[in-house]
Amino acid sequence: MQTVLPDLAMAIPVTSAQTLVVKIGTSSLTGSTTGQFALSTLAALVESLCMLRHQGHQVVLVSSGAVGIGCRRLQLTERPKTLAMKQAVAAVGQGRLMRIYDDLFSALNQPIAQVLLTRSDLAQRSRYVNSYRTFRQLLQIGVIPIVNENDTVAVEELKFGDNDTLSALVASLIGAQWLFLLTDVDRLYSADPRSNPGAEPIISIDRMADIQAFKAVAGGQGSTWGTGGMLTKLEAAQIAATAGVRTVITDGRQPQTIAQALAGEAVGTQFAPSPRPGRARKRWIAAGLAPSGRLHLDRGASTAIVNGGKSLLAAGITRIEGNFDAQDAVVICADDGTDIARGIVNYNAADLERILGRRSEEIKGILGYGGADTVVHRDNLVIATDPDPMETDIPLANL
Repeated sequence: MQTVLPDLAMAIPVTSAQTLVVKIGTSSLTGSTTGQFALSTLAALVESLCMLRHQGHQVVLVSSGAVGIGCRRLQLTERPKTLAMKQAVAAVGQGRLMRIYDDLFSALNQPIAQVLLTRSDLAQRSRYVNSYRTFRQLLQIGVIPIVNENDTVAVEELKFGDNDTLSALVASLIGAQWLFLLTDVDRLYSADPRSNPGAEPIISIDRMADIQAFKAVAGGQGSTWGTGGMLTKLEAAQIAATAGVRTVITDGRQPQTIAQALAGEAVGTQFAPSPRPGRARKRWIAAGLAPSGRLHLDRGASTAIVNGGKSLLAAGITRIEGNFDAQDAVVICADDGTDIARGIVNYNAADLERILGRRSEEIKGILGYGGADTVVHRDNLVIATDPDPMETDIPLANL
């Protein structure tokens, strides 16, 4: 007998329709030590997402677990160490994971789609835009996309590193209002509550500088089978906050807390979004592009970039790092080494080395061709030190 969704939906107070990205970690799906698949947790999550979808919310699920399930399927006792083995195990586990999702969502008449991404899908502007259009179309026709990194083809330098980062980038890509990071603790604490009974719960974080403080003391990988930990969740919250997305870290074993948060309850640890998120292109530059080099500026150029909203000229650059090409992303540093911006550069490293400190009208004579007047145009610049309290002290290398 099929479940009647309207009756299920009555369990959740009706809220205005919003776009949500929900990420569930390997530790919530398979357990932190055994790798045994937690089917009851996944069934509860699927039911909660279907109820939210029936209310009119647009839902994207970012799911870990492919490698953990693959290890279980192949009777491996630990997570693979080499990239090739990880890719092979992920290929085994991904099919099994999607089969389980399809069975559970189908029981509630909810169509799903599998979306596999690599970092290059978000780094190239045309693929970024195409990914956005695909997500928006899926959401408009009532489908729940299930997202994972395309582990079987991603090379190490183009990997997201963990699904916390992936979920934050997806939330930024589609312009979501909420990002839920479901993990094996109910919220962020001042210390690890599993080993320190005096740890204090953190209910909300409203300033980017506070995220920085917590990152300084956060631990590393959270479990035997997962790749993330609290540090990666803080970095994901930082990416999402900059893009105007409210982030919630909460217990993956209690997915009903998603609806409670939407209803205004103080669930988990909530990170306030920036009140002035950048335009879509600027969000892509800040979050979607991995930097290929660094440009160091003199004091005058730093001031013009941060306070004057100016483009970056060759005259203000004192030195460069990295072997980047034209149209690559670079981090822009002040004279004291502080990261102040990120942008798309108009010259490759070799040519830029030749025109450092020179005036724009000199460039053609030096290079032998008429290049751009600007090294980084202001439309392709994202400033890290905005006066708004939620947008200060953002380390661009972590975005």
